[in-house]
Amino acid sequence: MVQTIAMAKSSAPDPAALLIEADDRLALGMPRPQCELDHRNPWELLIATILSAQAKDSVINEITPALFERWPGPAELARAPIEAIEEAVKRSGYYRNKAKAIRECAQALVERHGGEVPRDHDALINLPGASHKTANLVLGVAFGIASGIVVDTHVARVAERLGVTQESRPEAIEATLCKLVERERWIDFSHRFILHGRYLCTASQPGCAECPIAELCPSREHEPIGDWQGRSEREGQRVAAGGEGSSAPARATPARASAERIAAPAPSEPTPTAPKQPAPPPEDDF
Repeated sequence: MVQTIAMAKSSAPDPAALLIEADDRLALGMPRPQCELDHRNPWELLIATILSAQAKDSVINEITPALFERWPGPAELARAPIEAIEEAVKRSGYYRNKAKAIRECAQALVERHGGEVPRDHDALINLPGASHKTANLVLGVAFGIASGIVVDTHVARVAERLGVTQESRPEAIEATLCKLVERERWIDFSHRFILHGRYLCTASQPGCAECPIAELCPSREHEPIGDWQGRSEREGQRVAAGGEGSSAPARATPARASAERIAAPAPSEPTPTAPKQPAPPPEDDF
């Protein structure tokens, strides 16, 4: 049950209580938030997460069905020619670095873990291409293990606007959030804040008037319209529709979307001349 925090725009409420109420409000519209990277198993989620650095989830979801149809597991990808992997992931950006990372990750899974994705944070971050954020995401989504809060650009932005942290480093933001939010909330909290930042609390022109947590936010630019319950339900509809509004068809679940796209033939595309590769991307999308 939501316990309303009475606050003026300039006040400074208890940050833990603020985050709990924000999560409770978002939970009305997003009771079971989902990772938007399509996957059917921990292996696919791990590789999709590595590929998602500096790329949109929607782009990765268009790449991975053909990738996993051709190389369905670590053993197959570990033996694949690097040039073929580069071609398969070219649209993800930084494709040479990512192709190298996912093949080496597959090789490490085969050599160290019998081809299985480990359920251990330290083992995951020691895989090529994986980061602390990758480990938190895979453990939470694939295994239901709360090893931390996933802090991407969206979570960082929402936390800053709520006034609970002024840190810029993801590790410091995560440490603050983990101290303020109970561990049993970490997994769903991560995804609610990611989705809220992706679809409503955007970097430019945030939808403050439609925001279910606007009353709690000292950074709001407009006063909210209507009650927060209605705003939360409408946000949930927007997220389910992939940002297209409540009249759009609901977005498929990750497993269903992957299966549907794998069943369809992949369109052929002309192969452009490979551009000169820039410096490798950071492990997290900051």
